[in-house]
Amino acid sequence: MIPINNANKKVKYVFVLMLENRSFDHMLGFSGITGTDAETGKPTKVNGLSGQSNQYDGKTYPVAGNADWQMPFDPGHEFMDVLEQLCGAGVNYKGGPYPTNKINNAGFVSNYATTTSPGEGGATSNFGEIMKCYSPALLGAPTPFAQLPVLTALAKEFAVCDCWYSSLPGPTWPNRFFVHAASSGGLDHSPTSEEILDWESNPLSGYTFPNKSIFDRLNANNIKWWIYEGAAYPVTGSIPNVTAIEGVHQYDVSYISRFASDLGSWYPQQKNGVYTFIEPNYGDLTNYNYPKYTGGQSQHPEDDVRNGEAFIKQVYEALVNSTIWEESMLIITYDEHGGFYDHVAPTKAPEPNDNSGSTYNQYGFLFDQYGIRVPAIVISAYTPKNVIDHRVYDHSSVPATVAAVYNMETLTDRDGKANNVTWLASLNNARTDVPTTLPSPGVATPAEIEAVAQRHRPIDPESTVDHGNLPGFLHLVLKAEKEMATTEAEKQLIMEKYKQIKTKAQAKVVMEEAIPRIQAWAEVHGRSNH
Repeated sequence: MIPINNANKKVKYVFVLMLENRSFDHMLGFSGITGTDAETGKPTKVNGLSGQSNQYDGKTYPVAGNADWQMPFDPGHEFMDVLEQLCGAGVNYKGGPYPTNKINNAGFVSNYATTTSPGEGGATSNFGEIMKCYSPALLGAPTPFAQLPVLTALAKEFAVCDCWYSSLPGPTWPNRFFVHAASSGGLDHSPTSEEILDWESNPLSGYTFPNKSIFDRLNANNIKWWIYEGAAYPVTGSIPNVTAIEGVHQYDVSYISRFASDLGSWYPQQKNGVYTFIEPNYGDLTNYNYPKYTGGQSQHPEDDVRNGEAFIKQVYEALVNSTIWEESMLIITYDEHGGFYDHVAPTKAPEPNDNSGSTYNQYGFLFDQYGIRVPAIVISAYTPKNVIDHRVYDHSSVPATVAAVYNMETLTDRDGKANNVTWLASLNNARTDVPTTLPSPGVATPAEIEAVAQRHRPIDPESTVDHGNLPGFLHLVLKAEKEMATTEAEKQLIMEKYKQIKTKAQAKVVMEEAIPRIQAWAEVHGRSNH
């Protein structure tokens, strides 16, 4: 089906910025934002916090403000972690329909108190930390409480969606796949090293979906697409997650340092429009002695949230001050909740029904349940000021929106049944009162950096590579290396190299050597300059 496009017909450039691992309540639950209901036009307020709590070991842990800028380690958010967070400790799941009737959002503290990370420490004595939320900057609020001035300013200036769920109750990789394909291809967990080798043993390089991805659909309809990474070239650290997909390559990636210039030069030449996906730089992924993701902009819990605020500010200000502003729509959202508390019970979800099978389905999940709420803001010249949208969305609303704007068929039953956000960019005339600059979020002080370092537990470099997102990031590097190879023999040697990686130390050596070489190759052989 082709979704209905309710946007102003001038909108032909769709931008999506997806950040990392933060729940709605954690970021905006204390914002107290009031405004106009996007659907009814009546006064309303965001569905935020009002004294909620969790119980653990005979003690009550209420929600609290002034969350720390940076966590010393990563809270649990794998499939079984989220099951406990949503349904409480002791609830079992052995496949089939998700236990929606047991969801009470009561297990965040119990899960955080017992979460351990093999080779990375984990666990904590500060159990209530997972209930801490930011105290965002309302207009006129005292400076000490203005923790998220950029995100809050945009939420009040444009449309904030307080019923946008992650696409499944699980981790980053499958949730990010949903934004690109309205499906995770059956994946319900963070990939393993064995799985990434299996993906690359197929004739097609990269992760594939039964119904292909939004990028394939755009290609078939002669619509340009582009990807930006939140850094200047050259950059060390990570490669964008989206390049895990078959048909998307490192040479399809440019750098945010070129974004403003491209908006004034390359974009206006694309008369049919452009779909653009923007990923942050994920920072340092292999430092044993300091939290992962440090120095990036993803707002991952182990990185300083202010870096991501600055990144959002950079993207917005480049777009609003460009010549294509009045033809553009920007969606800002987060891949999943990262283990942080949210009080809203997610509802059942339409299954994708794309014959994904169970090859990578570890838990027998049917994809019949949304994950936990995440922040989402829709921005355009045609978005009414200070509207709050209570309608249900998930990451499949992105491909549904892209399909609507470019008059394309949807990919699966999930995006086919999803609400798209075009009605949030439907004013007849462009607004003339939008801000062209946003507040500064500030930066970490040396004392704050040292405080996090003191709490962090050093990572064991000889611990297994199969933990969290590290195998997924390894896949990005493996895939790019294979694409650089010119013969089948070279590809086989590359595969053998990755088969030998068993520890974090081995992964560190390979990634730190390969990533700069991959990026240099992409600059020469790719489309970095369009």
